[in-house]
Amino acid sequence: MWRYTGKDRPDFAQTPQPGQESVWDYPRPPALEACTRRVKVLGPNGTLADTCSSYRVLETASPPTFYLPLADIDMTQLEAIGGASMCEWKGLAHYYALAGDATRRAIGWAYAAPISPFEAIAGYLSFYPARVACFVDDERVRPQPGGFYGGWVTDEVVGPVKGEPSTGHW
Repeated sequence: MWRYTGKDRPDFAQTPQPGQESVWDYPRPPALEACTRRVKVLGPNGTLADTCSSYRVLETASPPTFYLPLADIDMTQLEAIGGASMCEWKGLAHYYALAGDATRRAIGWAYAAPISPFEAIAGYLSFYPARVACFVDDERVRPQPGGFYGGWVTDEVVGPVKGEPSTGHW
């Protein structure tokens, strides 16, 4: 069984073309990168978020996850819901649903007090691209496969990525 050592892409990884990046070149533990690209999120009632001041979390085998500042999110369209999960790298996540949504299905999450070195994403929120329309520049983001994950797949990201069939051992 192949195990990532942080040194080389595995043989099964796609080779990135110019303007692309491989998820197999992302580090483990993950890295945090400031991003000035336009990131927009649309919900059923219009724009949920629009910013040119986000962060990307880059982790081996996963597409980037974008975190947007609360100041650039229309928080009147969201409500905090119960439940939490623990990320070994970032800490305790809390979830948000669309305000008034009877299903109270999470469409985003945030870390109120992230663990070092992720403190910069305190006051930021990420969205599930499978549940709301997310865009990087003008490209509609595709959700990371697997249902649980929140990675943002764009044409510039090559994999294979965690969550695809036969990736449970990564």
